[in-house]
Amino acid sequence: MTRCVAVGLLAAALALPAFGQAVQRKFPANALRGELQITQPPEVLLNGRAATLAPGARIRGDNNMIQLSGSLTGPKYVVNYTRDGLGMVKDVWILTAEERAMKPWPVNDQQLATWFFNPDAQTWTKP
Repeated sequence: MTRCVAVGLLAAALALPAFGQAVQRKFPANALRGELQITQPPEVLLNGRAATLAPGARIRGDNNMIQLSGSLTGPKYVVNYTRDGLGMVKDVWILTAEERAMKPWPVNDQQLATWFFNPDAQTWTKP
């Protein structure tokens, strides 16, 4: 019993410095940057062009919490996003100011295929 309490206190003490600190999100290497406007879910405008949210699409707010598409209709958001095999928008991350400042970031498939991604630093390098 005493050992369990000691382990619990140690775990809490180790977690305390990280409490309240923002955690940098890790984006996949196939994430593109764009501007998303949700019009009539699942219909959206992605970079001003009509697109569709995939069934089961996940939208994460700038606080990294899952957001419902219906609650985000209207405004335009700077996002990183991925597409599924049918070209539908699958995963969306609404970016924080710090994440928007991470440049360059690919905005199309050609850049995605030719630029180099460092997943640890979350940075792209142009060739």
